Amino acid sequence: MRAEGFDVVEAADGEQAVSAVRSHAPDLVVLDLLMPRLDGLEALRQIRTFSDVYVIMLTARSEETDKVIGLGIGADDYLTKPFSPRELTARIKAVLRRRRAGARAPDDVVIAGALEIDSGRRRATVAGSVVELTALEFDLLSGLASQPGPVFSRRQLLERVWGWDWFGDERVVDVHIRNLRRALGDDAGNPSWIETVRGVGYRFVDIP
Repeated sequence: MRAEGFDVVEAADGEQAVSAVRSHAPDLVVLDLLMPRLDGLEALRQIRTFSDVYVIMLTARSEETDKVIGLGIGADDYLTKPFSPRELTARIKAVLRRRRAGARAPDDVVIAGALEIDSGRRRATVAGSVVELTALEFDLLSGLASQPGPVFSRRQLLERVWGWDWFGDERVVDVHIRNLRRALGDDAGNPSWIETVRGVGYRFVDIP
């Protein structure tokens, strides 16, 4: 099936969604939290055990807690119901455009102390051990590390990583930074790589 220029695989419930991701290896998944048999959060948890595919969650206006939980376990973005098909299509295109814009040459490697970021292979390692990151977490890390030193506001990071036409709650950046630090083993109070500049945003520590 095709819709708005995209190849679409549909799933009637959460279990089918997980199976579809495993068998079709899509570029992006639109995941409704309110699905039968397996809800969206559990489906997302299972998907993240084997795939870093981009995931956009569909949530109800009253489900603020579910949004935070979903972002915490690996969703890349969320869209609140009700929404228009045009808005959903715009979000999908923005995510896919971000992926293309973030593509780099295979030899583009950033080394910051024990951290190595290989943009060509889309792989990050700390002290030689591979760090498990979602696609968006890797894009965020790579975006920060590409310019160590300068401070990026949340809005600048949204435009740089999510895409200039992304719209939504800027706090999504804080959730992904928190997940990224946890994955890297970086201490927010004494950061090795990602520093919070209070009242401004975040910066990648400039390591000599």
